[in-house]
Amino acid sequence: MSMNKRHFARTGLDVSEVVLGGGIVGGILILTDEDVRQAALERIVAAGINWIDTAASYGNGVSEQTIGRHLPHLSPRPHISTKFIIAPEDHGDIAGAITRSLEQSLERLRLDRVDLLQLHNHIRHGNGPRAITPEQILRRGGVADALDALKAQGLIGAFGLTAASDMRAVREVIDSGRFDTAQVYYNMINPSAAWDRVPAGWTADDFTGLTAACQRQGMGMMNIRVFAGGSLASPQRHGREFVMFPGADLDSEEKRAAALRHALGDAYGTPAQAALRFVLANTDFACHVVGIADLAQLDEALAAVRMGPLPPEAFTKLEPVWASNFGAE
Repeated sequence: MSMNKRHFARTGLDVSEVVLGGGIVGGILILTDEDVRQAALERIVAAGINWIDTAASYGNGVSEQTIGRHLPHLSPRPHISTKFIIAPEDHGDIAGAITRSLEQSLERLRLDRVDLLQLHNHIRHGNGPRAITPEQILRRGGVADALDALKAQGLIGAFGLTAASDMRAVREVIDSGRFDTAQVYYNMINPSAAWDRVPAGWTADDFTGLTAACQRQGMGMMNIRVFAGGSLASPQRHGREFVMFPGADLDSEEKRAAALRHALGDAYGTPAQAALRFVLANTDFACHVVGIADLAQLDEALAAVRMGPLPPEAFTKLEPVWASNFGAE
């Protein structure tokens, strides 16, 4: 099948609109038998997917190891992005921590370089789990300087950030213009990153203006959480769901997903297909990261791509749901 390609801004690369996510929520590169992992990777390449997104933390390196074993046999070979986390004990040697993490990732991936390396910490002012501050990122000798050095050495093609946690702090880093790309939270439950303002009474997290801020800096955007950790893909829990933000507890997410499913009915495919078709309608994103659990889910996602983006009529059904805070009014 053909897969639309979009220019990924400063990376200089054209990337398929769908990217395979290598994380634990989908889990196909971590939790399945080896023959399933191989089949999934071969199938995505045959479908035109030319990017795999992983991280050092996914399965404690298992995702990267899986990719490393099979990448030499994939044709055409997909681009790879991976991520690092700065732990609190690494704050005194940020550059060293990033270099060590990248070296370990390259060893697991069996590569000399990656196309994109991404900061995976929560960005916020003050302390917190996995937190790093804008000052630690932007100061002399901080994260951005360390990534510039790795880029100059040819070990990475570009570098990005995960636009998560405190939006004021995230915007500060984005507005610096130092980063090439951003992972942006955007899905049918919470599309606020692409909005100018949220409706009155909105109780989900507010990411308004985030995509516009990235565009002003010429940053490429990689859409994450297409299925909201699973809530949009199916009403059934698989046990690996997790939420990223305070306004997105699992019970609330499932209620919001149910309201959206009721509004759309079954006219736009399965719930997972409708969720993927929703994000495909926003072409401000270069690509959309999709995590899958098995080959059947991969086939389901590829079928959604063939269906194309949701039509305008679907959005007219969704807008009242958002305006009413998912029926809470």
